[in-house]
Amino acid sequence: MIMLPGLTPTKALAGLGIGSIAIGFAFKDIFENFFAGILILWRFPFETGDFIECESIRGRVHDITVRNTLIRKTSGELVVVPNATLFKNPVDILTNQKSRRVTILCGVAYDEDVDESRKVITSALESCDSIDNTRPIQVFAHQFASSSIDFEVAWWTDATPLGQRRSRDEVVAAIKRALDDAGIEIPFPYRTLVFKDTLAIDRRRTEASSHAD
Repeated sequence: MIMLPGLTPTKALAGLGIGSIAIGFAFKDIFENFFAGILILWRFPFETGDFIECESIRGRVHDITVRNTLIRKTSGELVVVPNATLFKNPVDILTNQKSRRVTILCGVAYDEDVDESRKVITSALESCDSIDNTRPIQVFAHQFASSSIDFEVAWWTDATPLGQRRSRDEVVAAIKRALDDAGIEIPFPYRTLVFKDTLAIDRRRTEASSHAD
């Protein structure tokens, strides 16, 4: 039997207790991420290949392990995310469905007919190949803007980020082309200058003319 001078059973138990707490804190994150990974793999909220967004991280799920999830961002970087982060925080699964809705604003001049403009915009969207024709196209007059009547234009397209960018590009080009062909103005901000003191302006012009002579 090994005897340690000054070591009593009480001190030994106290030392074991402190050591257990220290070990517990040291392995807390490891166990937390491990169990979170098991739950993610078991419940399948998302899978490899899905596009997700969590805590400003947006990208494609590259791999899921029991401790970490590897996410390839749309800009190319590979991010290693602890599973506990994905388990504790809201996660947007962007590709949970095959299609997602995209919304843009499109403005026409105040002189244009609202109903006719709505028809032209709707017809332009119906001609786009990237739009999911099984889902509704929505075009609503949205607001009185500073220099235009704005329409809220919404449609459904491929759920992936690249698919949405391609569809947005096609839709914007189609709407611009259709409004131009119909002679409907897409306005830009106008600035009107109003001079209240016309007498002072006329006096300065007269003085400038006399100096020139």
